[in-house]
Amino acid sequence: MSKLTPREVVEELDKYIIGQQDAKKAVAVALRNRYRRELLPVELRDEVIPKNILMIGPTGVGKTEIARRLARLADAPFLKVEATKYTEVGYVGRDVESMIRDMVEISVRMEQKKRLQEVEKKAASYALERLLSILMPQHRKEAVSNPLMAFLGGTVAPQAPPPEPDDEVRLEERREELRDAILRGDLDNKFVEIEVEEELPSMVEVFTGTGMEGMGVDFEKILGGMIPRKKKRRNVKIQEALQILAHDEAQKLIDPEEVKRDAVTKVERHGIIFVDEMDKIAGRERGYGPDVSREGVQRDILPIVEGSTVTTKYGPVRTDHILFIGAGAFHTNKPSDLIPELQGRFPIRVELKSLTRDDFILILKEPENALVKQYAALLATEGITITFTPDGIEEIARLAELVNSQTENIGARRLHTMMEKLLEDLSFEAPECGEGKVAVDRAYVREKLESIVKNEDMSRYIL
Repeated sequence: MSKLTPREVVEELDKYIIGQQDAKKAVAVALRNRYRRELLPVELRDEVIPKNILMIGPTGVGKTEIARRLARLADAPFLKVEATKYTEVGYVGRDVESMIRDMVEISVRMEQKKRLQEVEKKAASYALERLLSILMPQHRKEAVSNPLMAFLGGTVAPQAPPPEPDDEVRLEERREELRDAILRGDLDNKFVEIEVEEELPSMVEVFTGTGMEGMGVDFEKILGGMIPRKKKRRNVKIQEALQILAHDEAQKLIDPEEVKRDAVTKVERHGIIFVDEMDKIAGRERGYGPDVSREGVQRDILPIVEGSTVTTKYGPVRTDHILFIGAGAFHTNKPSDLIPELQGRFPIRVELKSLTRDDFILILKEPENALVKQYAALLATEGITITFTPDGIEEIARLAELVNSQTENIGARRLHTMMEKLLEDLSFEAPECGEGKVAVDRAYVREKLESIVKNEDMSRYIL
């Protein structure tokens, strides 16, 4: 993050999200403040808390996408949750602390992937040596690998007589020839029998007061590896065997305890949680019905956002410096309907604007993952070259705006439905058509979509 200024963060977000400059600026500053905080003295660092953000705007305008792209830029653990899936303690449903546990799981997977990539070359080298030993066993003394094996009746195989010097030289030469053949890929389709450890869950979940996801008992850790791991033999191609053995070697090269420790630290210092549907839990208690616990959910979320310690199976996790980004449409209510304490924990408020026809035109063609680029690439796999003319794109944007005004306004998500309907026949017939070229112009768009748009009764069923 030291390389990205707030202006550069906004420029990166502009590659994928059209408009909403106020929201982009707010998250860019929040991200930069994290970097600034890391440079502070330790005694002051803990005092600087993140300024959580509340995004207000209709669905489909880019709230979730801004938060997701921000997390990718920062290489930070990111979790998107809906506030409506949590219930007050005492009601059936997930408790709010589970969001922290879910984020730690995500962080552990991220850290594992990173460590595995770091040792990838070394693991591949070790895997090749193991495969060569399987294909050409060397003379060596068999030994009992587990101290319990002798107690359980294991025996030590007799030591083979030492090989002659000439035999050793010939064996080494054949081994090198085999190594070269494997590296060239000459033996990829040949089969070999390998022995792999069975992947069994070492963590057994137990019920706790906080729910099933709360804690667990790691029997393997308690017994210290005294019980031998169960192994099974598999007959696989040499190419696949190399991958299996490389993964096995990579797992041995990384320290799982260090992975867990760094994952927890990453959550505490860089985690981002996007809480959607905040407007659905706003409002006062009515004492009955499905909304009975909405204010209770706010009260339960409050200590997590304020800063508390959540117990997970990877250890305690402090939430003081996790960045929370809240979001909601707030059509029928307003942010002031949230309890005052929770409002105070989201000091930065940004309002995202509804998308217009001009925005739709830019969304269709400007971003790096623009829809027209996606559909052109998909159909190109069938040998069909599809081009979207400027007037065709303008017509799609006009009709998307029209349908949004006639039915529910779902923002840019309407473009997905329009594009899918527009190219439905072409996508269906593409494998049988062979190579060809199709120009999507205004006439083509009107032919495929105008009849549906005109029929208001039918347009209700366009999601």
